[in-house]
Parts: sequence; C-alpha cells; structure tokens
Amino acid sequence: MLSFAATARQLGRTQLIRTATRRSYATETASKKPSNLPLYLMGAGVAGLGGYFYLNSTGKSVITQEKSPLDPENFKDFRLKKIIPYNHNTSEFIFELPNNEASLLPVASCIVVKASDPEALKDEKGKPIIRPYTPISPSEHKGELTLLIKKYDNGNASKHIHGLKEGDTLSIKGPIPKFPYKVNEFEEVALIGGGSGITPLYQIVTHALSNGSNRTKFTLLFSNVTEADILLKSDFEALKKKYPTKFDVVYVLDKPPAGWTGLSGYISKEVIQQHVAPASLNEKVKVFVCGPPGQVAALAGKKAGMKQGELGGILKELGYTEDQVYKF
Repeated sequence: MLSFAATARQLGRTQLIRTATRRSYATETASKKPSNLPLYLMGAGVAGLGGYFYLNSTGKSVITQEKSPLDPENFKDFRLKKIIPYNHNTSEFIFELPNNEASLLPVASCIVVKASDPEALKDEKGKPIIRPYTPISPSEHKGELTLLIKKYDNGNASKHIHGLKEGDTLSIKGPIPKFPYKVNEFEEVALIGGGSGITPLYQIVTHALSNGSNRTKFTLLFSNVTEADILLKSDFEALKKKYPTKFDVVYVLDKPPAGWTGLSGYISKEVIQQHVAPASLNEKVKVFVCGPPGQVAALAGKKAGMKQGELGGILKELGYTEDQVYKF
C-alpha cells in the first residue's frame, strides 16, 4: 500500500490541480508537449461542497463529482472498511466513501464524529459524546477517508472507535473549516506538534509540499514521550528526503532511549529560537501549534473553547503576534 504522502505525489504526477477555499494552484508545471490526459480540477468551499471536473481534448468541462459525500450540517454513517494497527496504542481507521468519491475536505479542516448507536457513547448527562479528528488521507483521495487515532485510557471516544470492527459504522459530520491555507502565502512556516496533535500539521505540510510551485520552507518540531509514540515518522522522513530544502523535522522526546541523537526534554524557548524563523519576519512567517492543552498553553496560551484565545506562553515572550500564530 502506498503511504498517503506517496498517494498525493502520485496524484500530482497526473497533473491534479486543487482549488479550495480562497486558493488555487497547480501541483506541477505543465508539460510543453501536447497531452490528451484530462486536467483534473477540484473545488471545495467552506461547507465542504465542491466538485471534480476535467477538461477533455475538446476543451469542454466534464463534471465527475459534484460535492463531498460528507455533510457539514448533519451526521452520516460511514462503514469502517479496514483497521491498520500503527503502534502499541494507535491505529489507522479507513472508512469507505460511497461511489468511490473523494472527501473534498478543504485544507485545513477537520471532521467531528459520534457513535452510530445513540446509546453507545454518552457523557454523564446522557448527551452524545462528539469529538473532532483531522483525516490524514488527502482530500482528493477517492473512496476512502482515513483517521489516525490514538487510544487514551480516559478517552471515551477513542476507546469506542478502537472497539469498532471492520464492517461497523461511525457517524461523521464535516468538514469543520479551520485555517484556510494558501500556497506561498508565507516564506517560513513552523509546525509545532505534540503526540496525536500532529494530524492537522500533517494535513497542511503534505498538501503544500505536493504542490510543485511551493516555495515555503516548513520546519516541524514534534514532541513525544517515547520514540515509539512518534506518529507518521516514516512519512516525515520521506518528505525530508524528497524536499530537503523545503522541509525539516526535529524530534523531541521526554524519555529518549539509549543512543538517541535527537533532542530531549520539551520544546523550550531555546529550541524555538534555534529552529523557528524569528518574529521579525512579520507577515512572512507563520507558526501552527497543535497538541495537548497543557503544551499549547505553555507555547501559545490557552484556547478559548473553539476560538483562538489570547496569545501567550513562549511564543509571545519571543515577540510573535496573534497574526503570526494559529492554534488548532
């Protein structure tokens, strides 16, 4: 099976062009030689509605998918097609999309899920438990929607999902738009993540790097407890090898093994100063942060529910502004 980053690159090689909310770009430079290959296009609005269409040899557009199979207003049940264990507490859950359709999720966005059975997952007040997740499958990937989910001992939703069997269903609603990423809007982008909070950052960087016109340099600072906890490491290493001048990753472990050559401890002020572009770059730099609430608060201040909240923490101390920082 190809990795999802590889899938995105393969789609790029077939001249895929994605146009999402307030953005438009070509994934690779068009060939100077005539070609009969269709030029695929996709549009995804903030409601997740859009479509695939292509220009045939006569220049006429032919619609192949009018909208996302997901619904931003209502929950819909989707069949769990396959479960792929990732490590000791995390698995990939691949859900089947009808009619081999693509999700058309804009970048960056997430979905929310709940149990298909109303009685299966409720809180202390009897209300359904609803949790957000960011898919790791590209928005143009046909027929499947993949979630990478870590099982937490005190996480009722994650335990419910890990208890599902292939053929079961999960109720999904979305997309929930987050940050409308636009190609080459910034010269430098820092991605600061912790644990399973890596998925929104993965969504952005794989989306951006698969675009042949990308000029933005991405630096990922990724903290975990142990080396076994590092999610998507092989994907990040592949990106680093393929885009050595546009992507770098720095791993930080709380409990490093013997012989560990990466950083140890936590993402400190000094680590950020060493690896992240300075705030003095103003609108040319953006910092995305996603991780456990305590880590986000220490780095960038607490979120105010679904809103950003005031900027605080280390990034504020280093002079970054609210316009330069986004908290997932």
